[in-house]
Amino acid sequence: MTVRENKPNIISVVGRSGSGKTTFLEKLIPHLKKKGYRMGIIKHAHCGVEMDKKGKDSWRHKNAGAAATIVISPGLISMVKDYEEPDTIENESTTIERVKDYLSDMDIIIVEGFKYAFLPKLEIFRVNAEHDTPLFLEDKNLAAFITDSDYRTTLPIFGLDDAEDVANFIEKKFILET
Repeated sequence: MTVRENKPNIISVVGRSGSGKTTFLEKLIPHLKKKGYRMGIIKHAHCGVEMDKKGKDSWRHKNAGAAATIVISPGLISMVKDYEEPDTIENESTTIERVKDYLSDMDIIIVEGFKYAFLPKLEIFRVNAEHDTPLFLEDKNLAAFITDSDYRTTLPIFGLDDAEDVANFIEKKFILET
């Protein structure tokens, strides 16, 4: 098996707020990295995120009107760039397509959130979360279900501590060509 040539594929880790998406990704990422894969992560933030500190040169450039500011330091590139926010959640797929070129040198792109984008989804659902039902068990884009609940589906089901098994699943289904 070889890594797909038309990479990277994009998958989305979805679930309700407080379901443990970020916590699960913190467990998953090291397993994929150990396999030698490079991952790009796209995080959906409902509130603004301040990537740059007020008063620093890059902030001053952006604040003065630059449409994009890139900071290059040893081993790290950071970018803040204006873009037009889609006016409806139905356009989440368009947003992902517009930014995926920034991560074209990755083996896989994992999106946290953007639950309405037309992407393969891995849903995380916890019993002790504030919600009593999963969101996407009937969604045709659901590829796997990660849970500690009794909910069942015909798709692969993983436990919340099965990050290594999920990494193997992602590798076979979304990174390697068979």
